[in-house]
Amino acid sequence: MNNLPYGILRAFLTPFLMVLFRPKVKGLRNVPATGPVVIVSNHLSFSDSIFMPLVVPRKVTFLAKSEYFTSPGPKGLLKKLTFIALGQVPVDRSGGRRSEAALITGLKVLAEGKCLGIYPEGTRSPDGRLYKGRTGIARLAIESGAPIVPVAMFNTEKIQPTGQVVPNVMRVEMIFGEPMYFTGDSTDLAYLRQVTDEIMHTIQALSGQEYVDEYATKSKKPLNEEDER
Repeated sequence: MNNLPYGILRAFLTPFLMVLFRPKVKGLRNVPATGPVVIVSNHLSFSDSIFMPLVVPRKVTFLAKSEYFTSPGPKGLLKKLTFIALGQVPVDRSGGRRSEAALITGLKVLAEGKCLGIYPEGTRSPDGRLYKGRTGIARLAIESGAPIVPVAMFNTEKIQPTGQVVPNVMRVEMIFGEPMYFTGDSTDLAYLRQVTDEIMHTIQALSGQEYVDEYATKSKKPLNEEDER
């Protein structure tokens, strides 16, 4: 992956982040300086994918829905270039074999010793609560052997509510928890759920969010394409 667009965007955005949003960050030392690692975060706003990577010294690669790279017209092109610059990789996450392809892509990123960013809820929280995680994160952890670093984001849903383009200026906060390691049978569905729940409950302990034992997609009202992330 070409790091030039990412580096340019980071150099441009970081001064604005530091001056306007004054990030308060705890536990950043928990992110390993080298080697594969999965940063696993709650997801409150589109801006999570901007604020969090800008404070991490390493490039964070996210797996993004392929639709973000194929929208038509000038707006679609701008969206595509923005996601590329943010270090995001297009994957089809719609289920079945397509979800398997996303997992394979994530494992490839980790096999290259890189830093992978994942939102295990699968979509933004519709109401600020923390929702049930998808078990793909457990498979990634077990099959790659990479540490999981849980992250709690704060205030981003107020900084950039769903559908709002221009963010509100206020302080963003985030906490990086201690690395978590998992081994075991990645084909055992009950074990995958156990591991995923452990990760989600760790994020909940960091964030203080109310936990909801169902998928966020079931709680969301129908959204247009612009609001899905």
